[in-house]
Amino acid sequence: MNLFNLSDETAVVIGATGVLGGAIAAALAAAGARVVVAGRNAARGGDQVRAITEAGGRAAFLPVDASSKESLQRLLEGALKEFGPVSVLVNAAGGNDPKVTATPEFAFENITKDDWAASFDLNLAGGALLPCQVFGPHMVAAKRGSIINIASVSAHIPLSRVVAYSAAKAAVLNLTQFLAREWAPHGVRVNSITPGFFPAEQNQKLLFHPDGSPTPRAATILAHTPMARFGAPAELSGASVFLASSHASSFVTGIDLRVDGGFLSQTI
Repeated sequence: MNLFNLSDETAVVIGATGVLGGAIAAALAAAGARVVVAGRNAARGGDQVRAITEAGGRAAFLPVDASSKESLQRLLEGALKEFGPVSVLVNAAGGNDPKVTATPEFAFENITKDDWAASFDLNLAGGALLPCQVFGPHMVAAKRGSIINIASVSAHIPLSRVVAYSAAKAAVLNLTQFLAREWAPHGVRVNSITPGFFPAEQNQKLLFHPDGSPTPRAATILAHTPMARFGAPAELSGASVFLASSHASSFVTGIDLRVDGGFLSQTI
């Protein structure tokens, strides 16, 4: 038995038009899964699908607004028509709102209720809650499935200046454990992956100056990372395939798998 063969799986990766979600989609396809690349950006989605198919995989792009339950329902229906029953869901949508993240003018008391709610809508509701509400019952009815929520190191230890994002991602971890308990009797596993620091569009300005040199914040992050480097998107591949596989992780649910270069292990 090949523990990491996903040829019997159909995976929907929400947020696959982003750097990390795209890397996860490519990894699942390389392991044999039929992959639905889901996101808002059709051009990027098309690029992801072409890259996967040129590598010998099977993929299709479907648009989705993860903050809309109706849009997510259409995504499920489209995936069923394209590839059949969905057995793997990856929730990789989310990001930092510039209004409530690292700026020189940051002050906790200046975060508005609307800004706070927007961060939770993006990272908790759209990043896990609503997709699980739509795809979870489909998997429960089929008595099989794996849901992978993408968390953050800031969910474990709230990083400076990203208080709303940190709180929302902490809620994702809590929801992951709740659903793992609720759906385990029905053959559905729910886990999360905590990426460390991977340069991507949403954090480029936080990590690098326009000339490409690291910012002071980047230097602080690297000093706190035992491996002393940032992660490469492809380094999420193993964790993603492991948690997606009904063979390799058949008795694994409710865990958070850290891919962070040791960041959360560092103290002094």
